[in-house]
Amino acid sequence: MINSNAVRELYPASEPDYAIPPGETLLEFLEESGMTQRELAIRADLSPKHVNQLIKGTVSLSPETAEKLERVTGIRARFWNRLEADYQSTRERLRLTRDPVIFEAWMKDVPWRELLKRGELPDAPSDKASRWEQLLAFFGVATLDAWVDLYERPAVAFRQAKSFEASAGAVATWLRLGEVAAQSIRCAPYSKDKLRASIPELRRLTVLPPDKFEPEMVRIAAECGVAVVFVKEIPGSRASGATRWLSPGKVAVQLSLRYKTDDQLWFTFFHELGHVLLHGKQDIRIEGPENPSDPQEDEANAFARDTLIPSIYSPGLERIRSLSDVRSFAQKIGVAPGIVVGRLHHEKLRPYNWGNGLKRRFELVE
Repeated sequence: MINSNAVRELYPASEPDYAIPPGETLLEFLEESGMTQRELAIRADLSPKHVNQLIKGTVSLSPETAEKLERVTGIRARFWNRLEADYQSTRERLRLTRDPVIFEAWMKDVPWRELLKRGELPDAPSDKASRWEQLLAFFGVATLDAWVDLYERPAVAFRQAKSFEASAGAVATWLRLGEVAAQSIRCAPYSKDKLRASIPELRRLTVLPPDKFEPEMVRIAAECGVAVVFVKEIPGSRASGATRWLSPGKVAVQLSLRYKTDDQLWFTFFHELGHVLLHGKQDIRIEGPENPSDPQEDEANAFARDTLIPSIYSPGLERIRSLSDVRSFAQKIGVAPGIVVGRLHHEKLRPYNWGNGLKRRFELVE
């Protein structure tokens, strides 16, 4: 007969070095049931913001919320309360082991005040230790080492490759915002063939206003396994677009509207789709100012260029003399006039101060 006390001595249970918020279990329920965060918010009489913060672990799960979740999910309130109690207990234990010097240096690089302004972090508690825990929960990591592996290294690589000043913490924060937004978009399993076949349909959206093209862009891409998200630029990030595989069957394409014009938006969008179609399931790709030394960037640029204005039509660009010519040419090939103006500028067929009135300007509303 085995002595249970001996077993405990031989195999002591180690304390976990991470805290799992109840929101992770809630997110699993949503994914398995096919319910969106917005639908859960409506059913549970909670705000969408509160549900999102619950999932990220930046707010506590109260007994009242546990009762609401029981009614919606069928999972007992005491289960949710136990998850919250275990999470808070582990957080408190881990908090005592944090190195304040290291964490204070981290907080100087991560734009937590911008996250507070956008409602991604709660107003209180606001002491340093709580802010550290809130940031770890926001990024969905247990330790700073995990944050470095998942977010800082891609951000630093982006900064170095593009040869300009960008804050690694700002880039990492922008990427995480896109990752969270993309997780809430339900997508069919990724299909390369279906995505390639949808390119003409996506291209036709360029002539529509934002309130028409944005939902269609998201819908069409989701049917191909691509989650398209718009995330306002974080100051200091200098990123215009990014591509990231969330799973083998789902890829996120993130757009910041950094340059605010339709030609830049659509070029960045098709550039990112070029990476998806041509370069497969690679590491995070982040776009900023051009880097001519990267052949894959050149390939993605060519894909975007030839998608928007196919090479068969490019000779006609040299014959454009007036804004009326631009409109006629754009109508003939089925794209927005601003895209034609942007191409004329890029190829130096017209000065950069010519025809900008034909470009539509966009702003992201938080």
